[in-house]
Amino acid sequence: MARVLLLNGPNLNLLGTREPGIYGTETLESIEKRAAELAREAGHELLAFQSNAEAELIGRIQRAPVEGIGFLIFNPGAFTHTSIALRDAIVACGCRSSKCICRIRRRASPFAGTPTSRISRSAASPAWERSVTSWRCALQSANSRALPDSR
Repeated sequence: MARVLLLNGPNLNLLGTREPGIYGTETLESIEKRAAELAREAGHELLAFQSNAEAELIGRIQRAPVEGIGFLIFNPGAFTHTSIALRDAIVACGCRSSKCICRIRRRASPFAGTPTSRISRSAASPAWERSVTSWRCALQSANSRALPDSR
């Protein structure tokens, strides 16, 4: 059994109400519950954390190795495009990671080569599917990459 940390960045606490035509109607709470169920089915424990503050996300990433986290699933939100500090924290913690993208993809992002995308395997939803698919893909990626027993 491995411990997986699901991190969500700024404004993802507004999922379900923020621009539902782009981000869907599912709330972050329901996505976290479904992700925890999928992790349990795969024999892993999932912990979830969301913050609108970059410093809090960095602190959470830095604590991950001490807490026995074997894998990070991270939707950095807008920090995807701007945060070298988050990228450095992920590299420094030594945990394997997948970045997930929470939106309907109409076209390629102009920020495709940004700091966090250079270090993480990306799991993005196809154009016709909603946000929860990328979390599911990231969990499948974690499982397929032979998560070690972190306990």
